[in-house]
Amino acid sequence: MRGQAWVVYVIAAALVGSTSSAAIADETVSIAGSRAVLIKPASPRASVILMPGGSGAINPGEHGEINGLKGNQLVRTRSAYAARGLAVLVMDAGTDLSSAVQYMAAIKRPVTVVTTSRGTQRAAEGIARGARPDALVLTSGFLSAESGSGSNVMSIVGSPSALPRTLVIHHRNDGCKFTAPAGVEPFIKWSGGRARVAWLSGGRNDGDPCEARGYHGFNGLDGQVVGHAAGFR
Repeated sequence: MRGQAWVVYVIAAALVGSTSSAAIADETVSIAGSRAVLIKPASPRASVILMPGGSGAINPGEHGEINGLKGNQLVRTRSAYAARGLAVLVMDAGTDLSSAVQYMAAIKRPVTVVTTSRGTQRAAEGIARGARPDALVLTSGFLSAESGSGSNVMSIVGSPSALPRTLVIHHRNDGCKFTAPAGVEPFIKWSGGRARVAWLSGGRNDGDPCEARGYHGFNGLDGQVVGHAAGFR
């Protein structure tokens, strides 16, 4: 029964995003030799780059279709960002972040990178290599040693001076061993005023605590995540 409820939920979430942006088509674009998926409204007011968690491999097809990580929180809500008037780029794991930021800046600034779970590590690596988005949103992040992993945003970036304006979105009951809520406050303190946090509660918690159906994946809270992330720039 839980499995059936999850399928209904994912379909409903997709319809919410796609209905309001039915005229906007996904397309596959090439950035520094890597494929990514672009959703571009006629007159975007800003841009977002979505960096999914897990392996980060969305496996884009030829015509904007995404064949991997379909249930990931950022993948499943991509149309909801476009519906808010934002140009949206869904990155594959192999896409260079600095090149992606430059690509989206040519469409419309400001450019906000929104990332989740293991994608927060990849975003940190991109920033450490010189990517300079206008803003950064870290959801269910590997933020500090207290989060549960030695490889985290703090350790990868090295200095808070490299951080753009940053919003942390975290579930108070995230049960993933790599993204413990206890890791948030040390990160906020380390940021020296560059980061703030939006705490979320409620929703549903099913299956693996590090996957999309759990509190970690903001199951049932997609609208709140998109609202916070899309409004931050």
